[in-house]
Amino acid sequence: MCGRYALTGARDEILRFVSVIDFEHDFPARYNIAPTQPILVVIASENRPPGSNLPPRRALLARWGLIPGWVKDPKDFPLLVNARAETAIGKASFRAAMRHRRILVPASGFYEWRRPPKESGVKPQAYWVRPRDGGTIAFAGLMETWSSADGSEVDTAAILTTPANAAFRPIHERMPVVIEPQDFDRWLDCKTQEPREVADLMRPAEEDFFEAIPVSDRVNKVANMGPDVQKPVAVAPVEEAPPGPESPQLSLF
Repeated sequence: MCGRYALTGARDEILRFVSVIDFEHDFPARYNIAPTQPILVVIASENRPPGSNLPPRRALLARWGLIPGWVKDPKDFPLLVNARAETAIGKASFRAAMRHRRILVPASGFYEWRRPPKESGVKPQAYWVRPRDGGTIAFAGLMETWSSADGSEVDTAAILTTPANAAFRPIHERMPVVIEPQDFDRWLDCKTQEPREVADLMRPAEEDFFEAIPVSDRVNKVANMGPDVQKPVAVAPVEEAPPGPESPQLSLF
């Protein structure tokens, strides 16, 4: 799954990576982004005529934790920080967003926890998972704008996940979907590209794309927001884990 991530690149480099010309908000480096916090997302520009010089994409801030439009009270609804790529198209909570509001979520990497069996007595081990080239990536995401009874609106988002590749599976059975830059337009094009036509993009990253670095449990606490949460620690090598049942969708980690 994906319950924590980081976005630490330079502002201009991030906007250039996702082809956003301008963004009114400043966003400092964030090393420990957690659910319910505002996150940077990218959507296709609306009502952009063919051949227009208008920017093809725009950025905005959304609450991490998707709330479908039909929800009356978010307090009575689960926190949807992730959506399973295999089933999102058919789930009531994600169906409309898959068809009309696909987004990109810029990131520098994410955190995941390897959780040994409880009876082992071994503590979960956190890993900082980043692209080997050290650059910015874009997770596949979904967005919904939720309206309250008083008419106020809030943009909300979830990150799509997929079964992990063989290299990452010893740590966790799932990983976030990464959209490659050459596929940004197709993923964001909700006018001509139906969900089934972009299903091929919701796949695990290549096995050599990420590197997983063991880090301390400082990342467990949302209050720890500095670069020290990514400081490597020494751990025993991770061995291939036997296949087992996957965690419930709404688990954060």
